[in-house]
This record gives sequence, structure tokens and C-alpha cells, in this order.
Amino acid sequence: MKLDVCFSPDLLPCYDLLGKVVVVVDILRATSTIVTALGEGVTHVFPVASLEECAAYGQQQGCLTAAERDGLPAPGFDLGNSPFGFLTAGRPFAGRALSISTTNGTAALRRSLAAEAVVCGAFLNLEAVAGFLRQQHRDALVVCAGWKGQFCLEDTVFAGALATRLASEFDVASSDATLAALHLWQQAEADLPAYLLQSAHVRRLNSLEASHDFNFCLRLDAYDVLPIWQHDRLVRF
Repeated sequence: MKLDVCFSPDLLPCYDLLGKVVVVVDILRATSTIVTALGEGVTHVFPVASLEECAAYGQQQGCLTAAERDGLPAPGFDLGNSPFGFLTAGRPFAGRALSISTTNGTAALRRSLAAEAVVCGAFLNLEAVAGFLRQQHRDALVVCAGWKGQFCLEDTVFAGALATRLASEFDVASSDATLAALHLWQQAEADLPAYLLQSAHVRRLNSLEASHDFNFCLRLDAYDVLPIWQHDRLVRF
């Protein structure tokens, strides 16, 4: 089995997804938010590309809506794109569905649906992702959501962390992309927050006073939750 890494959704035409398991990752913050939402009691998630679709799901399905553009909450929705929206006292969202649209992550997921299976990865559920891939006995591809089609440091570092955990079961040496991700993780592992402070997206979030999101999203294995695509939604595996 081989583990490969796609640095941007714009590079997906270079990959054959048929028969593969895709791990979509948007550390800051879509997949981290989705993992947290399902871990804290949301029943299922409709990830959509556009704000119009997100609002329509809210009206038609009666679900919560969460939306973000350029790092800021989109007006007119229940929530933005922060895990802390699902860490409130009393958990008013528990037992409800969620529709979410973000600048990068949900679009990357929708573009990956030709794969045999699609799951969401984050540092928050790293071991849950690794365990699932071990069970599948299929080649896997990590799709980094990036930033508007560009390379993103934190998503690629996650891919390296995942490759490290799977190195004894998967071929992680035959892809230059995977090797690069591994090397980045080896540089970052000793102090992940300090290393990722170099990231352009982290600097962007900090300028929006979202540094609490940054620190939360770098927690390792906080949730034993795997969001997996089934029919038209993400559910907890």
C-alpha cells in the first residue's frame, strides 16, 4: 500500500482517485472544526462549497449553519469556522445536523469524492485516521486543502505526521511529496506550535485574533472520531 500527498486541490487532476482512500485535511480550520463538531455531539455534517448551498441546507434540513470566507465568519450564519463554536456550555448543538462552507476545506472535500472513501483528518484525530487507513488495505492520498490553491505548511506537516505513524505498513518512500511531508514533520515534531508560527495562514489567523483556534487545532489525538463521507454527508465512523 502506498501513501501519497497532494499539496493542493488544484493538483487533483494529476491523481487517479479510483479505488483509493482520500484524507482531506484543512488544519486551520475546516477539518478540525468538523472533527470537533462530531466529537461534541453533532449528528452529521453537510460540507458544501458555496454560501448559498450552506444557507439552503439550513432552510431545507433545519440544521445549524457555519460559514467562513477569508478567515472571517460569513454574515447571516449561525457559526463561523471555529472549533470553539462547539465547545460551549450546555452543548445546544448536540443532536443536530450541521451545514458548513469554508474558503478551502469544504471545496477540497467536494473535489475528492471520486475516491473509494473520503475521510477528514486533523491533528485532533490523527490516530483515528491512521487506524482507519490500516484497516482499509488500499492506497491512500492526503489532499491538503491549502490556501486558495496554494501550498499550506500546516496541512503538509499533518501529512508527514500521518506518514510517520503509517511507515511500517505503507510505502511512504516512493513519493517525493510524502518524503517532503515527512521531513517537515521531523522538523516540526519537537515543538509543533513554534514551528507552525512560521506559517502564512497562522500569521493570517493571528491577525484576526484567532490564536486560540491555532493552539486548539494543534492538539494531538484529542478525539477518537473519524468523519467519513456517506451518501451526501459526513458521519462519525
